[in-house]
Amino acid sequence: MTRNHLSPPTFPYAWASDWGEDRYGLWQAFTYKDVRHAFRWIQPGKFDMGSPETEEGRDNDEDLHHVTLKQGFWLAETTVTQALWEAVTGGENSSHFKGKNRPVEKVSWHDIQTFLTQLNQLHPDLNARLPWEAEWEYACRAGTQTPFHFGGKDDLSLERVNYSGEWDKWSDKGETKEVKTYPCNAWGLYEMHGNVWEWCQDVWQEKLPASPVIDPEGIAGGDKAGVLRVVRGGSWAATAGACVLPSVAGAIPLTVTTTWASGLP
Repeated sequence: MTRNHLSPPTFPYAWASDWGEDRYGLWQAFTYKDVRHAFRWIQPGKFDMGSPETEEGRDNDEDLHHVTLKQGFWLAETTVTQALWEAVTGGENSSHFKGKNRPVEKVSWHDIQTFLTQLNQLHPDLNARLPWEAEWEYACRAGTQTPFHFGGKDDLSLERVNYSGEWDKWSDKGETKEVKTYPCNAWGLYEMHGNVWEWCQDVWQEKLPASPVIDPEGIAGGDKAGVLRVVRGGSWAATAGACVLPSVAGAIPLTVTTTWASGLP
């Protein structure tokens, strides 16, 4: 591999069970108790976070602003599966829709922090964490500036996203699907829209800054009572509008909801 300023500082990590490079970029996988979970290298770069005022379904907290991420990071190519959750936690699985290759759901932000602590204890340099919101949107966009990483509203379909099937109506008639059921984005990341809500590390803010920012890490917030955490991506029951790329929601950390996994610095 030819190294440059876009390359990871180390490749592969000592924890990697297998690794390589394909048309989506560099990847490496972690295997524990025969459960494999792969990560994608997300190169440093620049993008416009939020949405233009003319975008359909836009919320008032989505001010378009330029973001520079000077550091690349590793991001899991799928949400945490129930198989990985059970392997790391010792068998605990609160998910309603059972299946070893389905995403774990009905877990709180604090549940995720406990899971990540346990995961990091498996190898001293794993350093798994939740992504910051800016990292999540940058990775989901994968170089695009459209409402979805694959295009606009007219490109949306149930073959591409697991959602309610309606632009503005929620539905409880569906269910989660196995990871990698839908096409990945240009950087090899699956189900960034729909399927399950994805936790971020940040505290939810009523309005993001409109001015350019460099390496934003949001607000950590600690464990203060009443603090909301960011969730992104929508879910199987969500409207299409909630699955739109810039759409942001805040959730109480102890809320039993759906999840995301980890990024690696």
